[in-house]
Amino acid sequence: MGKTDSSFNNLHDAGRLDIVYECIVTSLFLSHGIRRDVTFQAVLNGPPNPPRNIRIDGNTVYDVRTDVDTWKQILRKVIAGKSHPGISVEKISFEALLKTEAQTHKVYVLEEGGKDIAEIELSENAVFVLGDHVGLPKKAETFALRYGEKISLGKQPYLAASCITLINYLLDRQAKSCF
Repeated sequence: MGKTDSSFNNLHDAGRLDIVYECIVTSLFLSHGIRRDVTFQAVLNGPPNPPRNIRIDGNTVYDVRTDVDTWKQILRKVIAGKSHPGISVEKISFEALLKTEAQTHKVYVLEEGGKDIAEIELSENAVFVLGDHVGLPKKAETFALRYGEKISLGKQPYLAASCITLINYLLDRQAKSCF
């Protein structure tokens, strides 16, 4: 998923970069600000130069808005190798990225058949692995489960961006109950 060159007219036709855009917005943006404690990462495996990991650091990103045109321009720019504050692109596979992240973070793999998220206390220092509407490829899921546990938001399947909204909500509530 996700083209790895910048020659696209819209995000939907770019290997579904529209889903990546939706997930960026729901993971990073609040009503009047940016979640500074969030890092969003998406591994693009589409042609012609996979893999490419887009990393957006909520603590340092700026000059961004929530509209699709802004993100189309930003994604084109960074995929083409140009810079944008708080956003980086590197050639790293999903497996290498997850192995690195698992050294310092608790890994949760979102899957409909996982343990109900209501039954666990989420780690504050967590990585959430999400697939698209068909889930993670079986090989990627098997690899991810070596480093983390499978959790579920329930029996109802949700869009990836909606899953992120629900996870942020649960983490926000959990953080408030700790004070």
